[in-house]
Amino acid sequence: MSNLKILVGCKRVIDFAVKPRVNSAKKAVETANVKHSLNPFDEIAVEEALRLREKLGNNIVKEIIALTCGPPKAQEQLRTALAMGADKAVHVEVGKDDSEANILQPLSVAKLFRAIIEKEQPNLVILGKQAIDDDASQTGQMLAGLLNWPQATFASKVDINDDKLTVTREVDGGLETISCKLPAIVTTDLRLNEPRFATLPNIMKAKKKPLVKYTPDQLNVDITPRLEIISVTEPPVRKGGTKVESVEELISKLKQAGL
Repeated sequence: MSNLKILVGCKRVIDFAVKPRVNSAKKAVETANVKHSLNPFDEIAVEEALRLREKLGNNIVKEIIALTCGPPKAQEQLRTALAMGADKAVHVEVGKDDSEANILQPLSVAKLFRAIIEKEQPNLVILGKQAIDDDASQTGQMLAGLLNWPQATFASKVDINDDKLTVTREVDGGLETISCKLPAIVTTDLRLNEPRFATLPNIMKAKKKPLVKYTPDQLNVDITPRLEIISVTEPPVRKGGTKVESVEELISKLKQAGL
């Protein structure tokens, strides 16, 4: 395999350290004045693309492209990927802010990715197995279906030999190893790697790397939602527990509670 081009997904999400709150409309979580960052699973995807280049060499992995779909501020997450080591960024601009009106559903994202893939012609697409905001875990699988490409999901180890992709994934009974030919879709699990920190010199270099913009209309992709969110509510508040002095008292309390 030569001239390997890797495309990685980079979704903008509320930072994992922030406790999300339901907005006043009860239709989504509050995003105004809330810290956002690169989806942790997508950060692992970027890191794996960089490790593949370090392992296979620059003469094999010719280019790593970071792709995001979202509002103008999503460029921040693309710059993070560029600072980590990606060569180029592509931004499909959707909406002007992070409001619920601009939330993209997995099928829409998969269609936008397909349109970019047709333009960029990558051999390998690496995505996080899920985003920590909607936890859908659908985009990679839908993209593989739209492209009719083989898929290897929830990867904990990735190897490439010639045009053969080998992926180890964790299953209930242990480890499963699968292989397929490129081009292919891979989604990353937590234990695949530990993402690197972007150094200050690389952050400065990232500002000079190319960033290409598109809109869904330019790509001829309909992103009209197919699902409607009726309401979003906070989880019920847990009630405080009580201590019991004996097994008999415990059984009595359980009977009183109807358990």
